Amino acid sequence: MPLYEHVMIARQDLSSAQAEGLVDHFTSVLADNGGSVVASEYWGVKTMAYKINKNRKGHYSFLRTDAPAGAVQEMERLMRLHDDVMRVMTVKVDAHDEGPSVQMQKRDDRGDRRR
Repeated sequence: MPLYEHVMIARQDLSSAQAEGLVDHFTSVLADNGGSVVASEYWGVKTMAYKINKNRKGHYSFLRTDAPAGAVQEMERLMRLHDDVMRVMTVKVDAHDEGPSVQMQKRDDRGDRRR
């Protein structure tokens, strides 16, 4: 099955437990349609570069999935319809990276990115 990475931004006035509950909800939607979540990360509340729906901050979540295209389309459709989700970005990847994402790594472990 194809591999995907999803980043979801939820409203800032949710609690972190509610934001993680959204991830669980969309994980079950994906599982019901024949897909699976390989890994998920909650990045926390971050400030955005510009306002979205009058919000300056949002709860960021990251999902690595292994799912058929139909399951991903259904999950994205439900994310866009949900009132608490402000933005969704999905990228198809060839392989998932091992370990935590760049957002979750310590600044010293990232290495020099200027090279």
